[in-house]
Amino acid sequence: MLTLIDKLRKFKIIPVITIERAQDIVPLGEALVKNGLPVAEITFRTPAAADAIKLLKEAMPNKILIGAGTIINREQIRQAEAVGAEFIVSPGLNPDTVKACHELDIPIIPGINNPTQIEQAMQLGINCVKFFPAEPSGGLSMLKALLAPYPKLEILPTGGINLENIGHYLALPQVIACGGSWMVNNKLIKAKDWDTTGQLTRQVVKLVK
Repeated sequence: MLTLIDKLRKFKIIPVITIERAQDIVPLGEALVKNGLPVAEITFRTPAAADAIKLLKEAMPNKILIGAGTIINREQIRQAEAVGAEFIVSPGLNPDTVKACHELDIPIIPGINNPTQIEQAMQLGINCVKFFPAEPSGGLSMLKALLAPYPKLEILPTGGINLENIGHYLALPQVIACGGSWMVNNKLIKAKDWDTTGQLTRQVVKLVK
């Protein structure tokens, strides 16, 4: 059976979605799945997040891997788990958030951008972390330097990833996938431009695979 890390490594790119209207998530999810990318990280940056996860889970059962992103406390974890989120992504490393995920037996990928946070994550039993915000934190050169002392660590860079630099990140063996939002940005969602979303999705899937 594939683990979460195996699945993410197969996808290589994780669409990071901030949704204003929950009902927009179903056509957006369909655009991703139809164009070869059946995975989504729905961020808890808006009140619509939990409803969006629930709607997508009900509309496309077993067709798309759904995670909850920008999770910063236990209550959000409970909400995400209750509506069917299959994994959690957090912007930073909060030991209480990690422990809450362990208690609910839901995988979490916490955010880090320095060695101290990496070692704190490892102490909490975490072997896959998010490098965030990737580009503002020093980009590829910083990531290479960070990974050097931790050869067994697996990482998901997010923040400033685009078509021009994603290939360089994925070339690092420890990078399982990258988080990106350009194919699911707010402008496209508000315009309900699912055709462009599909085109951008096909483009990146072709590039990374």
